[in-house]
Amino acid sequence: MTNKIRYFIANWKMYGDLSSLKSIQKVIKFSRLNSTKKFRIIYCPPYTLLGDFSRVVKKTSLETGAQNIHANFDFGANTGFVNSKMIKNLGVKYVILGHSENRALGEDNKHINNKILSAIKSKLTVILCIGETITQKKNKKTKTILKKQIEVCLKGINKKKRVIIAYEPVWSIGTGIIPTNIELKKNLQFIKSIVSKKIKNYKILYGGSVNPNNIKKLNEIDLLDGFLIGGASQSSKKLIDIITKTFK
Repeated sequence: MTNKIRYFIANWKMYGDLSSLKSIQKVIKFSRLNSTKKFRIIYCPPYTLLGDFSRVVKKTSLETGAQNIHANFDFGANTGFVNSKMIKNLGVKYVILGHSENRALGEDNKHINNKILSAIKSKLTVILCIGETITQKKNKKTKTILKKQIEVCLKGINKKKRVIIAYEPVWSIGTGIIPTNIELKKNLQFIKSIVSKKIKNYKILYGGSVNPNNIKKLNEIDLLDGFLIGGASQSSKKLIDIITKTFK
């Protein structure tokens, strides 16, 4: 990888409680000791921890992101949900949208597009997840799926807006299996060719079973700007290990 800013996004999913705040102190210390390196660490904990996380990292280089939002920009009768304005008010700067776990629950590309438009209206940086299932991969529909996800999800987005694209093959998430470098590079090149027609200010990350054992292999792909990290990010030791190995 070239000397560019690397993004390390920690998606904690439905894990963590107030005691988890202690675990990020090691990462805060690490970021201070390695301030000369060009990286951004973004924690995306559950809604219940967003306010506390934002408060703890306020005077550090770390930032916070949400894992999802409701599509409605205005307040309304949507029990159990939060919108982009609520998230922004907590000091959050990013939001993950289109994650395969939410797509599996019924979120389609159009609905995700509405969420993206709301997030941008609140001046949040969107982390858009895209990726194919194992069945789609076997049926050689990867490019078709990725193209549709990108084109529909980014519809109506101002070309100057900054968006982070996280390529997460669904078949890789939580399985410990990652694409070969040849396969990954091929798909990333295709993604870039489509995204560049929609927006100009974007970054591309990889997500799916990222851990300290495979980070060196993934880091060989110079098309990547960083990583969206799931389970491994809940351990401060593993997250620090991933970041350290990225810069070796």
